[in-house]
Amino acid sequence: MTVTRTEDTLWQRVPGRSAWQRTTVRTAAVLLPMVLVGLFLARQWPLINSSAVRLSSADHGWLATAGLAAFMTWVCSATALQGAVVEKLPPLRLLASQFAASAANHVLPAGVGGNAVSLRFLIRHGLTPARSVTSLAVRAGAAAVSRVALLLTLMLAFPDALHFHRLAPSGLVLPGYPLLITGVAAVLLVAALLLPRCARLARTRLRAFLSSVAEDLRALHRDRGRVLTLWGGSLAFPMMHASVMVAVVRAVHAPVPVSGVVIAYLFASTAAGWLPTPAGLGSLDAALGLALVTAGASMVAATSAVLGYRLFTAWLPLVPGVLVLAALVRYREL
Repeated sequence: MTVTRTEDTLWQRVPGRSAWQRTTVRTAAVLLPMVLVGLFLARQWPLINSSAVRLSSADHGWLATAGLAAFMTWVCSATALQGAVVEKLPPLRLLASQFAASAANHVLPAGVGGNAVSLRFLIRHGLTPARSVTSLAVRAGAAAVSRVALLLTLMLAFPDALHFHRLAPSGLVLPGYPLLITGVAAVLLVAALLLPRCARLARTRLRAFLSSVAEDLRALHRDRGRVLTLWGGSLAFPMMHASVMVAVVRAVHAPVPVSGVVIAYLFASTAAGWLPTPAGLGSLDAALGLALVTAGASMVAATSAVLGYRLFTAWLPLVPGVLVLAALVRYREL
């Protein structure tokens, strides 16, 4: 009897230990990129300080344009979500939910916060949890396809927009940057740990989920209005973010053509999407700064533009977004 109880106890501990290991890996995947970003920012603080000074004397008209473009990103997000849902959603509350989702997205990694807010909003407005998840997957798929299609199209139209050899004179050579080498190695290690687990989960769940997504896509594409709403919002969303970037670059008087800024943003945001930091914190900033340098900006101008982009898309809307999120929860919209 004692042996049997001991065996039972061991069997009961295995699932808990496995869950603890999964939690540890996920936590490491989130914290490691943020720690590396923090170390990188500490080393580059003089550059960031001089860039902030340059941003403080930027053109106010272009900064106002950047603010308007940032507002339109939430309108485009709401439009794309409505296009992914057959049912009619209340437009103002839908817009408010996407504004609140953007605030939540800057707290949790890889879009988890924003998707959680959108999921709760859809469930509150009559969709089942399964159909809500499917709708978010449809929107995410349309967003990914739209972003990559825009990037490839613009790179074919403007093949000389980015010049990666411009990174060499500023000293950004791998042998001189052990921190960058360590960061890349750490990201690859985390990916090697996570991919087998994700593959096992995908084999058991992917088939049913994809059939549900395909069914919703067929239903949506029978309605031309829904097609226009989904794909129009999905295409406009990254273009509005790129417009914020263009306006900020003009505000700091950086000599970069519009085509270069737009391609730099699309290239950087696509690359940064692979790192699970909150709203691409650090990963998007670094990639965007380097992409702007390849498009012709100086390091100080590129850093100023990235700070301005973050100002309008993350820092200024954060507190109002949290207040809207609290109001939506209070009035049972979430």
